[in-house]
Amino acid sequence: MFIKPDYNLENIYAIDLDELKSKGIKNLLFDLDSTLMASKSGNYFDETVNWLEKVRKDFFIAVVSNNHNPSYMEKVRKVSDFPLVFHAKKPDIKVTEKFMAENDLKPSETAFVGDRPLTDTLCGKRLGCTTILVDSITAKTEKPIVRFARKLERLSVKH
Repeated sequence: MFIKPDYNLENIYAIDLDELKSKGIKNLLFDLDSTLMASKSGNYFDETVNWLEKVRKDFFIAVVSNNHNPSYMEKVRKVSDFPLVFHAKKPDIKVTEKFMAENDLKPSETAFVGDRPLTDTLCGKRLGCTTILVDSITAKTEKPIVRFARKLERLSVKH
């Protein structure tokens, strides 16, 4: 199966926010680990915090994560001041669909941003959202085995 994201970018900072606004996007749903923060770190980089503040001026933002570790979820809650959805079970859409309905988020006005094509992009596509596939926020420092696994997974991405 091939998955074609609407955008395939180096990282979150490469997202053209003005272009998304011009296309009617009002909401950004982000994956957490490796998209907004280093995997399992529970902390945002200063650059990410500053970027998210800029994004929030024009977009509703939330995190949709498959993580279900209670201590990790609590750590992330302490450093986040926007909605967080855990136990999402992506690429299944039930949890995210419920969150979107509760917050009156229309798929046509929502972009789903993540680093994994088989979970994030597929979930976004199934929801009817614009999809943005980004490389890991820590791509330059990831272990070679992790980079190899990412390259394998990206074989499912149609360019």
